[in-house]
Amino acid sequence: MHVKEKIMKNILFGLAVSTIFIAACNNGTDSTSQSKKTDSSISPARTEPGTKDPGVSVSTKATPVKEIVGSYLQLKNAFTRDNDKEAAAAGNAMVQAFGKFNKASLTSEQSKTYTDIEDDAKEHAEHISKNAGNIKHQREHFEMLSKDIYQLVKTFGSGQELYYDHCPMYNDNKGADWISETKEIKNPYLGKSMPGCGVIKEEIKQ
Repeated sequence: MHVKEKIMKNILFGLAVSTIFIAACNNGTDSTSQSKKTDSSISPARTEPGTKDPGVSVSTKATPVKEIVGSYLQLKNAFTRDNDKEAAAAGNAMVQAFGKFNKASLTSEQSKTYTDIEDDAKEHAEHISKNAGNIKHQREHFEMLSKDIYQLVKTFGSGQELYYDHCPMYNDNKGADWISETKEIKNPYLGKSMPGCGVIKEEIKQ
């Protein structure tokens, strides 16, 4: 009898565990199903035209110089890859961005800053766009263009977090600055030869 009782207890215990396990699985299935129903009932967030995929740095604050800054960053990235043709295309895009810029809604301070740098910045962008094949000359104009874009960003806002970086070795150790959208240093003046050369001088908030 002792052995039979032990066997019966084991069987009953096993049935109880199985019942609990099955119930838990069913509850989990119901919960998952309900979660899917809840998710499907929520309308997806709308993506505004021109926004990028998640994970890519995008502007979170409106700024009238967004397109100009965007073409500048494309230009900078082309130089980090030593790609003179991409740099020329980005320079041309910047010229077009300046051409489409609407000055009507600017404050007096913004208007003054924009007027002071517009012709100079466009000239540098034009030189870069017309000098594919001569990346050394393109970079000379990029150095001066970077100063203009820095002034624009400081006046109008960046629309995203940017970094003002410095290369101490460019132009026979005279040094040069640039603006980047990434915290990681990627040097546009020395390109692939010394990509990590440089320091962050300033974090430019939105």
